[in-house]
Amino acid sequence: MAEIQEQDKSQKRLERFSEALEGGRLNNIRQMVNDLYPAEIGHLLESLPQNERGLVWELVDSEKSGEVLSYVNDDVRAKLIQDMEADELVAAAESLDTDDLADILQDLPDMVISELLQSMGAQDRIRLEAVLSYPEDCAGGLMNIDTVTVRPNVTIDVVLRYLRLRGELPAMTDYLFVVDHDDRFIGLLSITDILTKDPGQMVGQVMMRKFKPIPADMSESDVAGLFEKRDLVSAPVVDVDGKLLGRITIDDVVDVIRDEAEHSIMSMAGLDEEDDIFAPVVVSSRRRGIWLGINLITALIASWVIGLFDATIEQVVALAVLMPIVASMGGIAGSQTLTLVIRGMALGHIGTANAKHILIKELAVGGLNGLLWALVVAAVTMYWFENFLIGVIIAAAMLINLFAAALAGATIPLLMRKMGIDPALSSSVVLTTVTDVVGFFAFLGLATLILL
Repeated sequence: MAEIQEQDKSQKRLERFSEALEGGRLNNIRQMVNDLYPAEIGHLLESLPQNERGLVWELVDSEKSGEVLSYVNDDVRAKLIQDMEADELVAAAESLDTDDLADILQDLPDMVISELLQSMGAQDRIRLEAVLSYPEDCAGGLMNIDTVTVRPNVTIDVVLRYLRLRGELPAMTDYLFVVDHDDRFIGLLSITDILTKDPGQMVGQVMMRKFKPIPADMSESDVAGLFEKRDLVSAPVVDVDGKLLGRITIDDVVDVIRDEAEHSIMSMAGLDEEDDIFAPVVVSSRRRGIWLGINLITALIASWVIGLFDATIEQVVALAVLMPIVASMGGIAGSQTLTLVIRGMALGHIGTANAKHILIKELAVGGLNGLLWALVVAAVTMYWFENFLIGVIIAAAMLINLFAAALAGATIPLLMRKMGIDPALSSSVVLTTVTDVVGFFAFLGLATLILL
């Protein structure tokens, strides 16, 4: 419900901006856009055609531009950066946290990167290099270096005085990280304990020792799963020696979850979640044309199977009318199983240990549904064409195809992952080929054997 309300709010906001743009009310637009959070500005920019996007971007306050760049997708960011002056880019980048700066650094011109690094202090430069040394899709690339650490052999009172001198804490700080003299992670000290425990107690007596930190090489998907299972707001990141490197916060994990959801949806159509929805026609056509070509090949394979039985179709015209039903039912049933399995794999619910159980279950579902709908279609066909044999043929073909669809839907994603291929990217294409070929071959093959 909340998600629907937020979508309605975004749509109304977009309508107001479009009306203001059409009316040329730039002052109103400037105020409206800068009243938004950076993430909302980023969403708005992605929702605007390129000519309007450029106009609105020029009205964004300079102190917000860096954060906005970190929220838009790669294609949009590249175009916005291309239109900015070098001094504007440096100013925008300097306002970012280390992890956000690392995300956009590769998109910046070399001259800007050089100037930016020169303007940074030694400590900030070391922090940035630490984040950049890890891939973007792992905990090390996701972390923020801005942490607050304490030693176990000091009192709570000392910690309180240290925090007062510090003045402010990094956003979403629910724990301080306890480390030894070599900066190895020991445990967590909660803000609650700092405020409620006896000030004379030692940190080592109060801290949580059993917490397992996140290895820097853990994948971002596993990090997201860990935050979900443990209800974390923040978590420490360590290297192979247990040395504290930084921390990951829930806002970063939310971005990972959103990106993975977009990736799954877009990959099912052979698209990239970073594509600009308002990209030039030629660019979009080129990107989509590859998968249309692949789909054409699979369609030709299905057509070739049909061509093998052209003599049968010529003699029994009813087969041409009924043929799409078998393939369509198989495609839908297979897609249901495929979606279920890919989701289960993404959530970590399905792996080699329980793959056999899910396969047996989906085969049983496919067989039961196949039997049910085969009887329904058989009855309709017999009534429609007044031919008992054609009803039997389509019933048998549908049962075979729904069984094959369940088998394909359950096994294709697992095989794709075993071969190192993203299951969301190509599974649907393979599934469509299997259900079309099996459906047409079963239906027309049985018709050839029985009717001719």
